Amino acid sequence: MPAHKVLDVGQCDFDHSSISQHLSSHFDVTVERAHSFEEAIKLAGESKFDLVLINRLLDRDRSEGMKILKTLKSNDATSSIPVMLVSNFEDAQTEALAAGAEQGFGKANLNSETTTELLKKYLAV
Repeated sequence: MPAHKVLDVGQCDFDHSSISQHLSSHFDVTVERAHSFEEAIKLAGESKFDLVLINRLLDRDRSEGMKILKTLKSNDATSSIPVMLVSNFEDAQTEALAAGAEQGFGKANLNSETTTELLKKYLAV
């Protein structure tokens, strides 16, 4: 059984595959997936995740990922789970940090050493 669990929220199939592949190639991790606000909140509350990655805009309904982040951070049962926003936009990252997220990364930087270092804090064995 892998050492760590990540919840990946709101990514399209291609991006979910890219993120999962990157995580699996660098860390001992399983990646679960959620597509909606309801599914993400339910899964985060039912299982222990070491990290939650949330897309800025969910791929299926285009809703704001920040709503999920804020809900997770305001709930006693999930507030301690590290959350990162997946966005290339610096203003979105700044807003996420202000809401209690960890420093996130953009899809354009997924395979960079900087992103791997960010993730290492939560996923290194």
